[in-house]
Amino acid sequence: MQHAVIETPWQTDDELFHIVRTELFTAVVGDIMDKLGYLHQFLPPQITALRKDMFVVGRAMTVLEADVFGDESTNNAVLNKPFGLMLEALDDLKKNEVYVCSGSSPSYALWGELMATRAIKLGAAGAVVDGYSRDTNGILHLNFPTFSYGCYAQDQAPRGKVIDFRVPIEIQGVKVNPGDIIVGDIDGVCVVPSEIEEEVFVKAIEKARAEKMVQIKIKEGMSAKDAFEKFGIM
Repeated sequence: MQHAVIETPWQTDDELFHIVRTELFTAVVGDIMDKLGYLHQFLPPQITALRKDMFVVGRAMTVLEADVFGDESTNNAVLNKPFGLMLEALDDLKKNEVYVCSGSSPSYALWGELMATRAIKLGAAGAVVDGYSRDTNGILHLNFPTFSYGCYAQDQAPRGKVIDFRVPIEIQGVKVNPGDIIVGDIDGVCVVPSEIEEEVFVKAIEKARAEKMVQIKIKEGMSAKDAFEKFGIM
């Protein structure tokens, strides 16, 4: 069975992410995935923007963290390192990637100012962590898009270590694969699987542009019922 070729208004990630930043938002992206049968693509609502106007879009660079107990030596060479593989994962960030970390208990900070400083230098797009962030004033000063449970200074060093990266992870039932597209704003963070990204964003762009027309008609006096019957959007 042949699949129809989807014409996209972008050629590169840079072009796509510019369109997403200027025209889209998580609600419209999530709506499209719902229609395609992908009903569980939003990360838990506890993961929110560090500042309300922060927006992130980029490809997931997944990071797997695990809880540890103190700095006692083990038989595992990775766990004997101060942060496990965290420094290696951080240094491996590429342009337009989002540091997405999960696997540990949310009782300490998984992201901070020095990490954000390094990420900016590498051209990364943001950080999304299933836990807390710290060094809040520094991150806000850097204006680096950061999504977390909120601000909490307790350090990860004696409590958690990165055990792998660029591997599939799960955040409260939502699977995140390396290379999936992450979109986050004031309303939450959603994960667009790479295998459906073209269809999702083509349809999301169409819907967002159509919604502007619907809004104009409603402002002109069209009823919500008539607008939905005419445009199929509300």
